[in-house]
Amino acid sequence: MPLPKVAYFSMEMAIEQSLHTYSGGLGFLSGSHMRSAGHLNLPMVGVSILWGVGYGDQQVGADGNVEIVYVKREYPFLKDTGLMVEVQIFGQPVKIKAFLLKPETFGTVPIYFLTTDIPENTPEHRSWSDKLYDGDQKIRIAQEIILGIGGLRILKAAGETMNLIHMNEGHALPAVFELLEDMGGDVEKVRQSTVFTTHTPVAAGNETHNVHLLAEAGFFGNMPVQEAIRLGGEDFSLTVAALRMSRLSNGVSQLHGLVANNMWHWVDNRCPIIAVTNGTSLQYWQDPRIHNVEQCDKLWAVKREMKVELFDYIKKTTGKQFDPDILTVVWARRFTEYKRPTLILQDLERIKKLFNGKQIQLIYAGKFHPNDTTGRELFNEVLEHARHIPELVVLTGPGYELELSGLLKRGSDVWLNTPVRPLEASGTSGMSANMNGSIHFSIYDGWAVEGTFDNINGYLIQERDGEALEFLNAEDRHKQDYEIMMNILENEIIPTYYNNKKRWADLMVHAIRTSQSYFDSDRMAIEYFVRLYKSIAI
Repeated sequence: MPLPKVAYFSMEMAIEQSLHTYSGGLGFLSGSHMRSAGHLNLPMVGVSILWGVGYGDQQVGADGNVEIVYVKREYPFLKDTGLMVEVQIFGQPVKIKAFLLKPETFGTVPIYFLTTDIPENTPEHRSWSDKLYDGDQKIRIAQEIILGIGGLRILKAAGETMNLIHMNEGHALPAVFELLEDMGGDVEKVRQSTVFTTHTPVAAGNETHNVHLLAEAGFFGNMPVQEAIRLGGEDFSLTVAALRMSRLSNGVSQLHGLVANNMWHWVDNRCPIIAVTNGTSLQYWQDPRIHNVEQCDKLWAVKREMKVELFDYIKKTTGKQFDPDILTVVWARRFTEYKRPTLILQDLERIKKLFNGKQIQLIYAGKFHPNDTTGRELFNEVLEHARHIPELVVLTGPGYELELSGLLKRGSDVWLNTPVRPLEASGTSGMSANMNGSIHFSIYDGWAVEGTFDNINGYLIQERDGEALEFLNAEDRHKQDYEIMMNILENEIIPTYYNNKKRWADLMVHAIRTSQSYFDSDRMAIEYFVRLYKSIAI
């Protein structure tokens, strides 16, 4: 039986540094998926939006605080397909044009990038494909219609015969209502043609909008409002409706699969939620110098070489000089409250003893959503500390891009992950850090539950006599996690790094082996076909 042909819809895709169509983890994941599907010659096409200014670039302003700037970019390597479709959005006709990323350009499957920034549209409509995750609710809804309905119509115009729609998050949900019209209102037929990946237990990642506003926008196509309410509620939940309109859904780690089933247990008539653990592209992320290097001295030498490259970048961009012979800890991910970027800085006097003793160096990088006030405050808090601490640096701009991410993963000794359990669905960045011999030092959450083995290939921040699943209040949780983290750092990680090079090399080797053996996105792409896309019994 031939494999089904799958249309993979994602609001963001991190394919290449020069293509600024992503913000963070969701984009990094979908980029790896598109690369692996291309590498394996799997029958897929991607659908996303060609963001004019994307998520915005971060820079430090004259007042010393971070600010967001927007830069318009052009992409001459994308092919103008000549395809254009029209979609009614908020009662007005909007033209959507498609550009194609050919497989040979970056080694992906074909990807259609959609834009409304064309002369045929009004200035307002042209701006709708400017900002990724626009903070204006009406624009955000319009963007989801562009992705879902516009994307499906572009595929039809391109002659792409698809057997299955894969919604990577609920943003593309309007595609399901467009498909429902194409299939004569046959809901069961639509369900058999749709799968859905949910990426986070955090409320902000499970979008809701007033159902009447969505109906006014044309989100549901011809579906009556009362029927839409039955699918997703008055305060319409994209996730709930996607679960009810799909044949199968998945979380993105084994733990997240359990969390998602518990979180959405109350949704009647929903599809099963299984787990397909994320992966990251080994071909893209792993430095060739580290592949198959297992001798202690050579591994240390390669890691030191990669640290020097990272520190050269730091010197050029910040003026700070880091020492390649000092243990280097990196915290690099989205700045948001539940990820607790400042956890390691909770007791400044304690961490300063490690800085002053030349025992560690600490590097931060990451982005916050332009409308996330708390994320911005956390970023500025770390920036303020960095002004007074030579061993602490924040890499601010233009943002947490692919090239910087690669430098950090190659040049770090320890990759720190400090979310509030169980809110980190996967935490995929640690996988590609592992591929480069960086040791994962993580809360027992996300993929770390199945891929980080304490004192074997990394270190876990958890009660050693159990999984610490009890739900403490926030203050007690932070105190507990902080004490465990610092005790491991001071009493295990630092002594091992400086006093037992052979033991540290063993940790690196096992981290590399683990990530290569299971957390390559090639495995993930195959697993999606075997477990979600093919019609197999559940």
